[in-house]
Amino acid sequence: MNWQQKSAEFAKKHNLIHDPGVHLIDLTSELGEVAKEWLLATDYGKTPMQVHPTLQSELGDALYSLCLMAESAEIDLDTALVDTLAKYAHRLTRKGDIGSDQTTGKQEKP
Repeated sequence: MNWQQKSAEFAKKHNLIHDPGVHLIDLTSELGEVAKEWLLATDYGKTPMQVHPTLQSELGDALYSLCLMAESAEIDLDTALVDTLAKYAHRLTRKGDIGSDQTTGKQEKP
């Protein structure tokens, strides 16, 4: 069982599946908490990163929110990751880095 399946099973058991937009807002909030932990762990960039258990917890919260967003939108994250890795490999071969060079917002063809 993968992360998405485990998250969905838990959420369904506890009636926590919502509209994808709700999970998107939750994910955004959780990523903000990850960023805050990073700032605190570096004293706002003044010191090298010191990983604290709270960062792991916040990353877990963000991963859970991402999994539920995908689940409620009927997107398989395993497939999405495989497709993304193929896209990045293609970009590396074509232009030497994985960054997007699009400005139109249209889906890039692998």
